[in-house]
Amino acid sequence: MAGRSVRASSDFRASADFLRQLEGYGLTTVEIHYFLPDHPSFLQLFAFQQYDVAPRFPVLRDFLDYWTREIEGPLHSVRVAHRKLIGPQEWQAVDGIISIH
Repeated sequence: MAGRSVRASSDFRASADFLRQLEGYGLTTVEIHYFLPDHPSFLQLFAFQQYDVAPRFPVLRDFLDYWTREIEGPLHSVRVAHRKLIGPQEWQAVDGIISIH
């Protein structure tokens, strides 16, 4: 293909999730334990995943603000696990010879 230029297709679009990861968002898993409004001695679990930015978690904070404002089930506890999926890679120089037969 000497002399031919390679052009990217104009139809290519990256997913919104991928673009958010490039902006610093990572996958956040959230477990929310809350009391049932009709049975306040029972705990219910609500779990979900979303992309958010640690350690401030603005998306989660907005959701929890909405929850306390609009949902009748009072919060008991919130557990958060976060993993940045795209980041700098580790590189290590290795001295040696690799023989391929």
